[in-house]
Amino acid sequence: MKAKTIKAVISKKIKEWEESIKDEAVRNLVRNNAIVTGGCIASMLLKEPVNDFDVYFRTFKAAKSIADYYVKVFEENTGQKLSVVVEDDRIKISTENGHRGETAADPIILNDAGEIEDLYEELQEGAQEVKDSSYRPVFLSTNAITLSNKVQLVLRFYGEPDVIHKYYDFIHCTNYWKSWDEELVLHQAALESLLSKELKYVGSKYPVCSIFRLRKFIKRNWTINAGQILKMAFQVSELDLSDPKVLEDQLTGVDCAYFSQLMSKLKENNPDKVNSAYLCTILDKMF
Repeated sequence: MKAKTIKAVISKKIKEWEESIKDEAVRNLVRNNAIVTGGCIASMLLKEPVNDFDVYFRTFKAAKSIADYYVKVFEENTGQKLSVVVEDDRIKISTENGHRGETAADPIILNDAGEIEDLYEELQEGAQEVKDSSYRPVFLSTNAITLSNKVQLVLRFYGEPDVIHKYYDFIHCTNYWKSWDEELVLHQAALESLLSKELKYVGSKYPVCSIFRLRKFIKRNWTINAGQILKMAFQVSELDLSDPKVLEDQLTGVDCAYFSQLMSKLKENNPDKVNSAYLCTILDKMF
């Protein structure tokens, strides 16, 4: 797909979403602060189906206001009590009792039956496929809000595009579109990676998440050389994953319900240190 077409597709999608927002102040914040980046632009450049449009925000005010707005809408639609909390300048969605976790309009109970990953992915994919003109919230996680019509609002970090991309791992995902001037920015290095379908790791604050993401790209026939994998391994080696706070933060980057449940089980066993043997036992049961 040509850049001109991609720009038009994203502009139409975001404007349609904007019009669905009933609060004028929130609508104006979206109009002036939304950034679309990540896999959707890569998919369109490769003429592949778009799974969802990932939307970020360049200011704390915009991200917080959007989170507050959709949590309220979700509560009105489902009766489930949620709240938006701020921890170390990070915006997160919590349940009423203060425990962060995933929920959905039609929630399922995830258990350690060995199929937890498939159940979660089916739920999330189903939420992404919901289509209606209201762009209603259909799936909420600690870090993001999934709307019907394939729009996902990412809350876990915000800022100008260059700040957001500090959290990104692979170069091909760093093209972006800006709502305030409707400009589409394409980087040569990202385009070269897309043309060759070769992953180039540029570093991330969530290297554990990057390793998990490898599975998805390998399934799509992407390649990666040993040097790029070593970069990820080296960054992971600098983390103390035996510290529950560090491990939880890395798994929050993955943003999956089953890892929230994993952390709950680990903390029940020992809130101060992750026991590797116990971790392996739980993982074998869950997966």
